[in-house]
Amino acid sequence: MKNEYSYIAVFDYASDGISISFPDLPGCFSCAPKDDTEQALKNAREAMGLHLFGMEQDGVEIPDPSSIRSLSLGKCQVPVLINVFMPAVRASVRTSFVKKTVSLPAWLAAAADERHINCSKVFQDALIAYMK
Repeated sequence: MKNEYSYIAVFDYASDGISISFPDLPGCFSCAPKDDTEQALKNAREAMGLHLFGMEQDGVEIPDPSSIRSLSLGKCQVPVLINVFMPAVRASVRTSFVKKTVSLPAWLAAAADERHINCSKVFQDALIAYMK
C-alpha cells in the first residue's frame, strides 16, 4: 500500500453541475454544484480516497495512473490532477462511528444526565474492556 496516490480526474462542466470521473478508477464518481470548482476538488479528493481505500481492503490491484496525453476530452471537460494522502483517509475511515441504540432504565439515564456522563464513551470503554 502506498501512502500517496495521484490520478487524473475529469471535471465535466454542465448547466446542472460538475460531474467528476476518474478514467483509471472505474466506478469512482462524484459531482459538485455548477460553477463550484473548489467543492468539486474537495469531492474528487474524498471520492478517490474512499474508492482507493475500498480497493485496498478488497485486495484489488490499484492501477498505475495513465498519462494525461492519453485522455480524449470533450468540449466542457477539464483534466485535473487529484492527490490523496492515504494515511489520513485510512485513519478517518477506521475511526468513523456508527450509531447503536441501547436501552437503559429511566432512573439510570436520569442519573447519568444529572452527572453529565457521556454514556457513549462509557459504553465504548466498557465494550473495549469486555473484549480484552
